[in-house]
Amino acid sequence: MSDRTPDACDLLIEAGFVVPVVPHAVVLENHAVAVTDGKIVAVLPVGEARERFRPKQVVARPDAALIPGLVNTHAHNPMTLLRGVADDLPLKVWLQQHIWPIEAAVIGPDFVSDGITLAIAEMLRGGTTCVNENYFFPDVQAATYKRHGFRARVGLPVIDFPTAWAKSDDEYFERAGEVHDQWRDDALIATAFAPHAPYTVNDANFERVRMLADQLDLPVHLHLHETAQEVQQSQEQYGQRPIARLDRLGLFNDRLIAVHMTQLTEAEIHLCAERGVSVVHCPESNLKLASGFCPACALERAGVTLAIGTDGCASNNDLDMFSETRTAALLAKAVAQDAAALDAATSLRAATLGGAKAIGFDHLVGSIEPGKQADLACVDLSALETQPLHHVVSQLVYATGRQQVTDVWIAGQSKLAQCELVDIDMAGVIANARQWRERIVAIRTT
Repeated sequence: MSDRTPDACDLLIEAGFVVPVVPHAVVLENHAVAVTDGKIVAVLPVGEARERFRPKQVVARPDAALIPGLVNTHAHNPMTLLRGVADDLPLKVWLQQHIWPIEAAVIGPDFVSDGITLAIAEMLRGGTTCVNENYFFPDVQAATYKRHGFRARVGLPVIDFPTAWAKSDDEYFERAGEVHDQWRDDALIATAFAPHAPYTVNDANFERVRMLADQLDLPVHLHLHETAQEVQQSQEQYGQRPIARLDRLGLFNDRLIAVHMTQLTEAEIHLCAERGVSVVHCPESNLKLASGFCPACALERAGVTLAIGTDGCASNNDLDMFSETRTAALLAKAVAQDAAALDAATSLRAATLGGAKAIGFDHLVGSIEPGKQADLACVDLSALETQPLHHVVSQLVYATGRQQVTDVWIAGQSKLAQCELVDIDMAGVIANARQWRERIVAIRTT
């Protein structure tokens, strides 16, 4: 025993396995993570931790893996309230004939707040602690995420037609500036410009986005090269593929968070790497809408920051990052025709540190390292479905279900404890979702 006086800490999490993500592919057996003031202060063997620290609280999970909280790098979370309203349709029909008309009738602050609250509950139960959000009413989004202590980068929407959020180009940008100013110094919430897509944003608005993103040091979160039709339309209208058009407008750079990217040439893949563009892979949504296949392995091997997102519940239909990561890994192998493509450790990194890096949060979250925020998830691996346990990271990616998440913390604050949500009334959230279903059904039948 050491004669040293133990250091005080707020929380000591002891786990059978700690998967820090940095270093890559490492698993630390029988390790503990010490947390003080919401930050990780040490990662060390359990025995040493018990000697070194005098924690206010100890959480012991000897059969669990402790991982960084998952980062959902592309979501439209108010759309949880549209889960299942229009399935088995191609993107253009799904969007223009179903989703947009319903949204036009229901979008407002209450819809956004209630949809995000439902999404937060679902994400926490699945080990997700951070989201890159893209929807209307970003002021309400930010306030809702903040109220629940959930980490988010909230998109400031720009689109070429009037919506319930803004009626003109100038109003989109004015309101974006107001929301950014309100949240610019917040510990949990940040903003990004979110021009919808190349087919819904004109050159002048893209140039305005680029200028303001540079001035305010903000990322740009954009659907890009999602379908072959988008690429064809751009060539007909602008004489260029969308990436070439964005490059001409000065937007294809290290601020860009490019979502979907299912239609890429080899030259475009290398340009992504050269310019520092981050790519968000949403495999299940792309599969469901038959949009195409993101060449995730080729992007990753070229050195592109690869992240994973669920997209919205209207096109997925869940916010399950374990399922999404498994699908990303399996699909990458089929697309690359290489069984070694996007291995388990690389896939887990994309779902954690890759997402954090894409949205500019990698100095805060995405790995279990001293100095970072304690955004963490405990995953029980003792279940029959994850036995025998030959390889922890392999089991996390290929065999684990989100129902095995037992505990979640954001900035050291407990959000899920022994599978129970903390400070969220789950019965109330479900009852509220059912009320929205009745409203939406009534709209569709009138």
